[in-house]
Amino acid sequence: MAETQSIGGALKRALDRFTSMEAAAGIVLIAVAIAALVAANSPFAHEYHELFHGKLAWTPIEKLDTFHLWINDGLMAIFFFVVGLEIKRELIDGQLDDAQKRRLPFLAAAAGMAVPALIYLGLVGDDRTLHSGWAIPAATDIAFAVGVLGLLGKRAPSSLRLFLLTVAIVDDLGAVAIIALVYTSGIKLAWLAAAAVILGMLMALNRFGVYRMLPYIVLSVALWFTVLNSGVHATVAGVLAAFTIPLKLKGHDDSMLLRMEHATAPWNGFMIVPIFGFANAGVALSGMGMDEVFGPLPLAIAAGLFFGKQIGIYGAMWIADKIGFAKPPAGATGLQLWGVATLCGIGFTMSLFIGALAFPRDPLLVEEAKLGVLLGSLFSALLGYGILRFAPQLTSEDDEGDDETEPHSVTA
Repeated sequence: MAETQSIGGALKRALDRFTSMEAAAGIVLIAVAIAALVAANSPFAHEYHELFHGKLAWTPIEKLDTFHLWINDGLMAIFFFVVGLEIKRELIDGQLDDAQKRRLPFLAAAAGMAVPALIYLGLVGDDRTLHSGWAIPAATDIAFAVGVLGLLGKRAPSSLRLFLLTVAIVDDLGAVAIIALVYTSGIKLAWLAAAAVILGMLMALNRFGVYRMLPYIVLSVALWFTVLNSGVHATVAGVLAAFTIPLKLKGHDDSMLLRMEHATAPWNGFMIVPIFGFANAGVALSGMGMDEVFGPLPLAIAAGLFFGKQIGIYGAMWIADKIGFAKPPAGATGLQLWGVATLCGIGFTMSLFIGALAFPRDPLLVEEAKLGVLLGSLFSALLGYGILRFAPQLTSEDDEGDDETEPHSVTA
C-alpha cells in the first residue's frame, strides 16, 4: 500500500513538473498531431473516422449529432472563452493596456494576417471554390508557438516571448472577428435577438457589480445555446461571454476573471485543445493522390503560413522601426526577431478550425486544408526553432544600458 502511494506521489510530482513547463502544451500538441495522423492512416482509420463523425444514438441538442460537432461547437466554445478572458485581461490590465504598447503587436498581427491571406489568394488563382479558405493561414497557434519557444530556454530573450504572446492574442481577436463576420450563414433573427438579450443581461451583471460566478456561468451557457441556433458560429459566444466577466485592476488577486482564467487555462491547454487536435488533425493520406497532396489548396495554405507570416510580421516590425511608429522588442537581434516571426507561422488549432468552417460540404478539401496547415506549421516550427537556436545572442556589452523603452533595431 505504501509502495503504491509512493509511486502515485512520484507520478503526480512528475506530472506537475511537466505541466508547469512552458513548452508542455506545445509538446502535447505535437504528440496529439502525430497520434491523429497515425490513427487516420492505420488499420483503424475507419473506427477513428466513425468515432468523431458517426451519428450519435442520442444527443440532447439535435443540431449536435456527432462527437465532432460537440467538440468543434461545444468544447471549442470553452477554448474561445478562455481566449476571450486572456484578451480582455491584456487589453485592460496587461501588455496591451495603452496605445503605445498596442502599436507594434496590432500592426504586426494585422500584417501577419493580411500577407498570408494575399499569398493564399494569389496561389489558388481563379478557383472560386477555394477562395473561402483565405483565412486559414492567417492564424497563429499560441500554445504550439510558445511551446517551441520554450524549448529554447534562455536562448530566447523574455521580450520575444512577450511579443509572441501579444501578437498571437491580437491574432486570435482577429480570427474571432473573421469567424463571426465571414463564416456565418442563414441568420435566424429570433435566436439572434434572444442572444442579444442574454448578452445584455451578462453586461448588466457586470455593470451592477455582481461577483458570483454562477449567474455568469448559467447565462454564458444560455448565450452559447442561442448563438448556436442563430447561424453565427457558436464559438463566438465564448468570447462575448468572456468580455462580460468582471476584472478588477492591478493589486486585486481575487478578480473573478483571474480566478476563472487560472481555473480553466490548464483544462484548455491539456484537455480541450488536445481533444480538438486529435479529432481534427488526422489527414487520411490514402485517399489523396499526388494531385491533391501538391494541389493548390495545401500549397497555398502552407505557403501562406510559412512565407506570409515571416514577410508580414517581420516586415511590419522593420517598417515600424524605420518610420518611428514603434520600436521592436528589447534585447533581441534582427535574426532573433526573424525567428519569432517565423514561429508565428505555426497555425495548428485556429487554422484547422477555420479550415473546417471554410469547406463544410467538401470533406476532401477539408483533408487537403489539414495537410496544408500541418506542412506550413511544421516548416515554420523547424525553421523558427533553428534560427533562434543558432542566432548569436547579444552580449552584456551590447545590452548595457538597454531597457524595454530602448530596444535594438530590427536590422541589428
